[in-house]
Amino acid sequence: MDDIAVANEAGTIPANMDAIGFAQPGGPDVLAMERAKTPQPGAQDVLIRVAYAGVNRPDCIQRAGHYPAPPGASPILGLEVAGEVVAVGEDVPREMLGSRVAALTPGGGYAQYCIAPWQHCLPVPAEMPLRQAAAIPETLFTVWHNVFERGLAADGDRLLIHGGTSGIGTMAIMLAKAFGIYVIVTCGDEAKCAAARDLGADLAINYRETDFVEAVKQNTGGKGVNVVLDMVSGDYVARNLKCLAEDGRHVTIAVLGGPKAELNMALVMMRRLTLTGSTLRPRSDAFKSALADEIARHAWPLFTTGELAPIMDQTFDLKDAAAAHARMEAGKHIGKIVLEVPNG
Repeated sequence: MDDIAVANEAGTIPANMDAIGFAQPGGPDVLAMERAKTPQPGAQDVLIRVAYAGVNRPDCIQRAGHYPAPPGASPILGLEVAGEVVAVGEDVPREMLGSRVAALTPGGGYAQYCIAPWQHCLPVPAEMPLRQAAAIPETLFTVWHNVFERGLAADGDRLLIHGGTSGIGTMAIMLAKAFGIYVIVTCGDEAKCAAARDLGADLAINYRETDFVEAVKQNTGGKGVNVVLDMVSGDYVARNLKCLAEDGRHVTIAVLGGPKAELNMALVMMRRLTLTGSTLRPRSDAFKSALADEIARHAWPLFTTGELAPIMDQTFDLKDAAAAHARMEAGKHIGKIVLEVPNG
């Protein structure tokens, strides 16, 4: 091997690494293993030797050519990883060197090494498997911000979650139940509905067989839900608004059903509804640091103590990233798909 080794306090870091790339946008089959330069941490960054990388829907959208990496971010896919910190920037606390972390990354996770701002990392205790740790950051950050900060969900509220057995959906169910929220989900078949109920959902609706608007109305005695977490958009939005109680909040985090919706604004006014939404990746490092700090105080302990654990679907080897994407896009998964990254 012709890599030039670079030494630091944590051992030897190769100048080049294995990573997943794609020459042109397309389907899962465009993904292939390639050699890439090992990234160098900036002053506020850590370099992580990746053990596992989470697979998320934005990865698939980026691969298809519809979600480019933000300026300055790695073009390599992957928004969350878990592994060991092997190098730190000059402004990073030295005690992070050698620690196990789960990190929200701006990209670059599908590789043997990945950089992340140190304040976007969460400490992984020895008893938490790194495979599970890698399945948490993207969904945890997304759900915490959108359900609890933007959606203002609180103890005693009722929450409707679409895509109840997706990575986002399973995380939202667990967190909502942990904070005393009544949970209604929609799923595409009875097996997924059963899985959602096993996770704690109070009502799981098979949207292929039942009108979820009518089901929500019946289940809540006509009161509706306080928050909708929507990843469909399109024609779901008008239906979602019919599910909301007065002063309800509609939070959009994806537009899988299309970006445009036709709304009855008189309904919005009369019922004092709030429509909001967000995308996490383009937000500033400072915003993500503040979010990570809040999560570290209020939500991360639920995982480090074992009270909650991510729902795991399948683990693929890094070289099989195409198969991982194919499984996600087929919609058969329940919980999180992760990539195991050989690093030895």
